[in-house]
Amino acid sequence: MDFGLLPNTEFPLVDFTLPPDTALTQNVLSESTKPAKPEVYIGCAKWGRKEWVGMIYPEKTKEAKFLDEYAKHFNSIELNAVFYKMPEKEQIREWREKVEAQRSDFKFSPKFTQGITHIRRLKNAAEETTRYLESISEFGPYLGTPFIQLSDNFGPKNFDVLKAYLEDLPVDLDVAVEVRHKEWFSDAIARKDLFDMLYALKKGTAITDASGRRDCVHMELSTPHAFIRFVGNGLHPTDFKRIDEWVERIGTWVESGLQSVYFFLHQHDEKDTPILADYTVKKINERLGISLDPPEFLPTPRGLF
Repeated sequence: MDFGLLPNTEFPLVDFTLPPDTALTQNVLSESTKPAKPEVYIGCAKWGRKEWVGMIYPEKTKEAKFLDEYAKHFNSIELNAVFYKMPEKEQIREWREKVEAQRSDFKFSPKFTQGITHIRRLKNAAEETTRYLESISEFGPYLGTPFIQLSDNFGPKNFDVLKAYLEDLPVDLDVAVEVRHKEWFSDAIARKDLFDMLYALKKGTAITDASGRRDCVHMELSTPHAFIRFVGNGLHPTDFKRIDEWVERIGTWVESGLQSVYFFLHQHDEKDTPILADYTVKKINERLGISLDPPEFLPTPRGLF
């Protein structure tokens, strides 16, 4: 993931502190009922990493078995694969069956296909959207929160297009929306209009924490469900400090009424992401008093031990 990539020499210049909660976030959480037990999903963006063979996947694991192994270690995946190609029902069923054989609590959070978001730019995309939704419905109870990632040239002038598109989605479909155009954040009116609209439609927000785009760490929750995309920097010391701050913020949100959280870990080089995920799971368990299973590392030189 290259979004927000900065050279290590610039890290000392970055303020990684999480901004305070916005008025919208405070209002949304105050309207929510504190859950007896929040739903917490922590995962990666991909399962197809050859570098994880000998680390968390057994030696000689074939690529066809990577998802089977991934599901033994994580309870969710940010599914980027369907962004590049419209998913077929048969493929979705195959993926579902693989995780079904491993666990019952797994969630897929598929990204909307680029043909909808980047090529058609949400216009005249009803046919493609219907096909996409019919395909991901094959996940059944394993479907998490799908998310709409808009390109960095999709700015506030497209507000009406975005609103119309979201209004046409099924009312009961939980989605998270990620915007990247800088004017969504720098223009106070555009920002308020965007997040107020999402709140009114009961559609969620995606918060992306990347070193080079601090404006995307907007801390706006339009529903009592958090969808966080964390982009690390190869296990740089700041990665762990940032995770610590996120864990504390999530803990505060849960105490205030947050119902669920998806926390997806990215790195510009994904080879060490399981290590960062292990740290995250253990910290969130400690803060929330829950017992998510951390990834299990193999006792080899390529593992942790």
